[in-house]
Amino acid sequence: MPDNEPLVLGIETSCDETGVGIVRGHTLLADALASSVDQHARFGGVVPEVASRAHLEAMVPTMQRALDEAGVTLADVDAIAVTAGPGLAGALLVGVAAAKGYALAADKPVYGVNHLAAHVAVDTLEHGPLPEPAIGLLVSGGHSSLLLVDDLTAGVTPLGATIDDAAGEAFDKVARLLGMPFPGGPPIDRAAREGQATIQFPRGLTAPKDLANHRFDFSFSGLKTAVARWVEAKERSGEPVPVNDVAASFQDAVCDVLTAKAIDACRTHGVDTLVIGGGVAANSRLRAMAEERAAKHGITVRVPRPKLCTDNGAMVAALGSRLVAAGVAPSRLDLPADSAMALTTVTV
Repeated sequence: MPDNEPLVLGIETSCDETGVGIVRGHTLLADALASSVDQHARFGGVVPEVASRAHLEAMVPTMQRALDEAGVTLADVDAIAVTAGPGLAGALLVGVAAAKGYALAADKPVYGVNHLAAHVAVDTLEHGPLPEPAIGLLVSGGHSSLLLVDDLTAGVTPLGATIDDAAGEAFDKVARLLGMPFPGGPPIDRAAREGQATIQFPRGLTAPKDLANHRFDFSFSGLKTAVARWVEAKERSGEPVPVNDVAASFQDAVCDVLTAKAIDACRTHGVDTLVIGGGVAANSRLRAMAEERAAKHGITVRVPRPKLCTDNGAMVAALGSRLVAAGVAPSRLDLPADSAMALTTVTV
């Protein structure tokens, strides 16, 4: 691990995870995390005000755990990176304010970075430098996006995105419908392994009429509604709901659409590397289906280990490290938190 590679600290607070990561080059030194998911579970989703308060309480101890784990001090780092957007406005403000304070106290440059670009950058900690161009498939509770990544430090080109519910949001809502806990991704994945995908649920935006305007876009609202109606019909008839089969069939519908469009994007743009990131990238069926379909076309699939797929400080530090190494100018100390930051913006 060359000492001349930048040592970068990353702070992530876009939703309900307080993350602090420390990276040198492509090597992860620390990844401290504090989650407030248990505080949101009874509401069936993230409550912004609760998340913001949890970030305030967790920031200092999480920062100290990361520094201790890496065996460094704040004075040792070369730069501080922080998620500036997109995300929940109040949650982002906590992280951005903390990054400014630490940067000012330690006289370090600060980089306000894009949360979604960081989900792509984190793969470099698992698999090394990213071949460019690459296609990025980002799938989480708030985002389902396809990106063309020519140069991660200069910007990415959005190819498509969700037009209603994101895939992760659909997992949460279907899980709640089936009596499973929040967040819904892990319990549906577990249940699906015991079931059969025998129910034909719809695949949104895949009909020929949709391809002209929505070839690389996603829609999961109709799928969520179809699952709800199917379950309601079973309940009205007095028949037991085959929970595992519903989970498997729903999961297959989501993964079918995600992987088909991702492979189509790779082939259309002549790209042979597909990077999958975001919390839903931890789903076992998505990984297996992507690898199976990609292999038929000579496309390499890169997916970080599950812990790096969910929101974390390591991904922010990884992107910050790339920016520092590329000589990108740091952000101003009055950088804003932008809850609607565009994908074309990597750093502010």
